[in-house]
Amino acid sequence: MGEVVAEVSRRLPTAEDTVAFGRELGRLLRAEDLVLLAGPLGAGKTTMTRGIAEGLGVSGRVSSPTFVLARVHPAGPTTAERPDPVPLVHVDAYRLGGDLAQLDDLDLDADLDRSAVVVEWGEGIAERLSADHLVVRLDRLPDDVRVVDLEPSGCWTDRLPATRLAG
Repeated sequence: MGEVVAEVSRRLPTAEDTVAFGRELGRLLRAEDLVLLAGPLGAGKTTMTRGIAEGLGVSGRVSSPTFVLARVHPAGPTTAERPDPVPLVHVDAYRLGGDLAQLDDLDLDADLDRSAVVVEWGEGIAERLSADHLVVRLDRLPDDVRVVDLEPSGCWTDRLPATRLAG
């Protein structure tokens, strides 16, 4: 695995701030990017993914894929901002319970070659898909403010500091 650098932390006071942060992240993503969303129930993982989808410009409504495990959102149209549109594979690993065989059955390695892959509840199992990944840890405080901590690994250790996400 790649080197993990110090976390970057930001406060997101509203759900719209969570979507906006996700949108910023989505604009950075390209094929072969792996993002792992971690945090307790209700922390905002699916809300963050909605923003990521908007930033990528993908098609389709984003909702939690808990019962289907994975949803593919086709790449949007070519734009000046995104001349090479990238599809989004949105995975909810909650029901996998750490079962690596079920994760392998999803064949995410093949998807990762041509898509950005976002895995909710993937920490501890999905990192093995790529040494180059970004863990986005969300926590919900008692006043409903979300705190997001970014933990880059591999190529993200160089990419993250050069972005607005780093603060």
